[in-house]
Amino acid sequence: MSNTESPDGPPSFEDAFRDDDVEQRIYGTILQTREPATASAIAEQAECDPKTARKYLGWFSDLGIVTRHDGHPTTYERNDAYFQWRRINQLAAEHTIDELQEHVRNLTTRITDYEDTYDATTPAAVNAVDAAETSDERTIDDVYSDLADWATARDERKRYERARQQRAGADTDQASG
Repeated sequence: MSNTESPDGPPSFEDAFRDDDVEQRIYGTILQTREPATASAIAEQAECDPKTARKYLGWFSDLGIVTRHDGHPTTYERNDAYFQWRRINQLAAEHTIDELQEHVRNLTTRITDYEDTYDATTPAAVNAVDAAETSDERTIDDVYSDLADWATARDERKRYERARQQRAGADTDQASG
């Protein structure tokens, strides 16, 4: 351990998976991968044998965590739909219908405020430079920050609404079962 590292702190960025087992290192590498990658490239990043990486990648593919693209060479990429599904399930499990609905309401209010502020229905419809130049209160950085927050709020509202619907369906099934 280096002199600058605390024993209770996070590992250094350069060796983020130092204490993880090989499965966790491969999983962590998948989470960070933005483009399809070969098993060899993932193995190199995860510091393991390519054969071991292929084994775990096959398993992760069967679970839906990664998408396998057959070809020469075979590549693997993170399945974002799996992680969305997992997040929605987590929200549905951790919150009541009322809590989920309250989140949807709060996010809707935030979105409506942005729509009113920028006189647009989506963040993509806003010309950030024009919005900053015509405002006495907002800098270009403020506008970009607002647009990012607005886009995030829209995505979060979809997740919370889907979790609310899932939870409502589960509660209905339990009541009728």
